[in-house]
Amino acid sequence: MPDKLRVTRPTDPRASGSGFDGSRRRIAESARHLVGGVGSNFRMGISPTPLVFERAEGAILIDADGNRLIDYYLGMGPMILGHTPADVRRAVERQLDRGILFGGQSAIEARAAELVCEMVPCAERVRFNSSGSEAVQGALRLARAVTGRENLVKFAGHYHGWFDNVLWSTAPPRGATEPVPGSRGQLAQAAEKLTVLPWNDLQALRTRLQQRDIAGVIMEPAMCNAGSIAPLPGYLEGVRAVCDETGTVLIFDEVITGFRLGPGGAQGRFGVTPDLAVFAKAIANGFPVAAIAGRADIMDLFTHGVVHGGTYNGQAVAMAACVATLERLGQPGTYARLEERGLRLMNGIRTRLAEAGIVSVVSGFPAIFHVAFGLSTAARDWNDLLDADRQRYIAFTTALLGCGVRALERGAWFVSTEHDDAVIDATLDAVSIAARELA
Repeated sequence: MPDKLRVTRPTDPRASGSGFDGSRRRIAESARHLVGGVGSNFRMGISPTPLVFERAEGAILIDADGNRLIDYYLGMGPMILGHTPADVRRAVERQLDRGILFGGQSAIEARAAELVCEMVPCAERVRFNSSGSEAVQGALRLARAVTGRENLVKFAGHYHGWFDNVLWSTAPPRGATEPVPGSRGQLAQAAEKLTVLPWNDLQALRTRLQQRDIAGVIMEPAMCNAGSIAPLPGYLEGVRAVCDETGTVLIFDEVITGFRLGPGGAQGRFGVTPDLAVFAKAIANGFPVAAIAGRADIMDLFTHGVVHGGTYNGQAVAMAACVATLERLGQPGTYARLEERGLRLMNGIRTRLAEAGIVSVVSGFPAIFHVAFGLSTAARDWNDLLDADRQRYIAFTTALLGCGVRALERGAWFVSTEHDDAVIDATLDAVSIAARELA
């Protein structure tokens, strides 16, 4: 097997003395100085242990124990070109020779903005940030400024960052109608101007917007953080129409879908253009770049009293990565190949699980799909996802890890251009083994 495809099958990770003991020890040691041994709460509690990585190449991660793992985390989504794309690396190296952070403008930032405007339907103007959470805050501030209103609408199960005003009802219990906080220490009053509605329910949104006091509606245009759920036919079009009718700013959170569902993101794929959109993750293949993009008349409020700042906004090295990534994604055939392979992987997982007698639904999009155990039909909203057998799925991903494949415990599978046919074949073999072990 060529080196880039060589994966290892560690000792059963559920057993003591497993093939991940090196990571387990490193996490425990680093926890003396690094909180929880991790840099983000979303890396905690992973079975059998959070992993520590030494390096990566293409679609492969090499961990602290020397295990070579086919990777479907892809950095939680950003690594759409794989872990070591030569063109992105060259662009970064060239920029490092010229400078890192100027506290001013650069030609490379202007080029990145030009590319976003060329690729994204709503993008008449762009501002860059370092994270999706920051970009969301800028978009919400713009919506309030342009409308003179304060209230916002978000949807159950949608995630828009970890700040107090948006970390509500990201995983609420069934039937919850009031905003549910996502963290201890969250300010209760941060939800006073917030309404949480069920997604894919146009009538519920229409009824709320008719009060004409909502500044903005923010949504994942395809619900990919939790379940890779597509909008129902006509839903996005209906949302666009009712926002126009009521003078409400429509904001698409394309942090995951942007430059992953196609060069124009979800808005390009579904043909519905928001007023504003936020991007991150795949926009720069692992470098910290996010963006707010949208209508010129709204975005230009940043030059008329609406404050938006950030020391690292448009940082030149990250902008070089952004330009190289978007230029590659703009090449003819890139998305066609990505979708062909992703679809083969989706169909293969669906078949292998069925052969093992595991009831499941594989749904979503070839470059970002979701596997849910225990469902017989595709979910339409957050409440449907609550019926999935999450614990059994975690047991499956733990077994997969023992077969040399790393997949997110929440059910999402991210695919990159480096997941070629040989990698997919090896993945499907691992799925069969893990499914049989689970059954």
